Amino acid sequence: MSASRAVSFSRIIAVAASLGAMPAALMAQPGARSVSPAAAAAAAAAPCPQSDTACVPPRVAREFRGVWVASVRNLDWPSRPGLPPSLAKAELIALLDRAAAIGLNAVLLQVRPAADALYESKIEPWSEYLTGKQGLAPAPLWDPLQFAVAQAHARGLELHAWFNPYRAKEPSAKGPLASNHIAKRHPELVKKYGTQLWMDPGEPAVRAQTLRVVLDVVKRYDIDGVHLDDYFYPYPERRPNGSTDFPDERSWKAYKKGGGKLARDDWRRSNVDELIETLHKEIAKEKPWVKFGISPFQLWRPGYPEQITTGLDAFATLYADSRKWFVNGWVDYLSPQLYRRVDEERSYGLLMRWWAAQNARQRHLWPGLYTSGVRTGAATEWRRGEIVAQVLATRDQPAVDGEVHFSMESFLTDRDSVGTLLRRTVYAQQALVPESPWMMPGTPTTPTTGFKHGADGDSVTIVAGTGTAPRWWMVQLRTDGAWETHMIDAAARAYGIPVSFSTKARPDLIAVTAVDRVGNASGVSALRLP
Repeated sequence: MSASRAVSFSRIIAVAASLGAMPAALMAQPGARSVSPAAAAAAAAAPCPQSDTACVPPRVAREFRGVWVASVRNLDWPSRPGLPPSLAKAELIALLDRAAAIGLNAVLLQVRPAADALYESKIEPWSEYLTGKQGLAPAPLWDPLQFAVAQAHARGLELHAWFNPYRAKEPSAKGPLASNHIAKRHPELVKKYGTQLWMDPGEPAVRAQTLRVVLDVVKRYDIDGVHLDDYFYPYPERRPNGSTDFPDERSWKAYKKGGGKLARDDWRRSNVDELIETLHKEIAKEKPWVKFGISPFQLWRPGYPEQITTGLDAFATLYADSRKWFVNGWVDYLSPQLYRRVDEERSYGLLMRWWAAQNARQRHLWPGLYTSGVRTGAATEWRRGEIVAQVLATRDQPAVDGEVHFSMESFLTDRDSVGTLLRRTVYAQQALVPESPWMMPGTPTTPTTGFKHGADGDSVTIVAGTGTAPRWWMVQLRTDGAWETHMIDAAARAYGIPVSFSTKARPDLIAVTAVDRVGNASGVSALRLP
């Protein structure tokens, strides 16, 4: 994943504000003020039974609409290293506002770009991309991941923590390594490869470090997913001796000395396989509702599909057997980076259909879209309509139920009005993240709703039923015959009833559904409002 970026803080805020970024979900938090006509003061709401078809709200589409937010090279957030925390927070809020305003429902935030942390960690140092110096804590101290999770959930967005499992230093990082960085503490585990430092996947201690880091985040933060990108063994670079082979002689010799029988390439793949399988099992053991997903390179191998006979062989160069992970169900979702047009020979649709055919365990397939490829005035430009066409192609494939955009920068600047067009067309209606029934059994029971009139406005009270605890309340409102949907955090116990500022109309019907952490939905509790 890569793109150039130079977006100022003021530009981010300006775009977010000009495009109506503040999501309606924020209006729905406890204590939200709303205007209530005087005539409603003494009236009482009436329960609306599901047997009354006039009370049944429209079905909400199930579709994952994610976006990658890259911190490496300060591509998306923060806009530059060393931002004061107040500005870094403001950028993050503007980013999440914009994501919600477009109609997205998930953000994949990069929190470990290179054996560092954009969150408070006792295992790895603070990231240079956050504070400007690796190991330096932000001042005043704050925890960006904790903040991001809370702010995302307040806007009805899932928050997935994105980790790079093996990179130790990226060329854009110019400062010195912190004393607690793995390359300082255990230099024998880290190799110089081309322009990068890379942890050796063949070292058991490296796999243990990545597992420890990921599980630490899973335990301490209320994240909705763990995400890995396409970097396993590194993309080939020329070494000083002219070779492109990864320098893992130490771990390879130790493997052979211990009685290992695999060929070297198979051994390398087995090292990555072991990490993937173990991560999936251990994450599910700790918190069974936290999704585990990976975004591999677009091709498993040249020749698969058979129409594509050339291109990078990720199986043989990155030692990433991503098809195996998908077939074995070692992921809850796969997001191969299908950065192709819909109308070219190696088309988006051709690749998507091949990946869909590999989905033996019926996991989620949410392809990666190269939204940052949208340009104007370039010889190889993509225009905004290409992304809409890819979303439509995705919907035409029955075994695919969403997509992930790379990256947030194209939405922050609204390049070629791509975000605006998505919101006006394919994302005009809110979508609910698809269910993941294999992750956790149970279904939340229907909540109980009531009407409350207060001096600061009217609200609907919400009480959870017994059974599986909800993650979200899906609130559907009917105003002048038109329905709209908002997702709010289930920690809320009341929803302030909004009033249209343009027509002064207010909803006459409200329906609330409980949605649990893996997307299972309860029955609907509906009220006719006074």
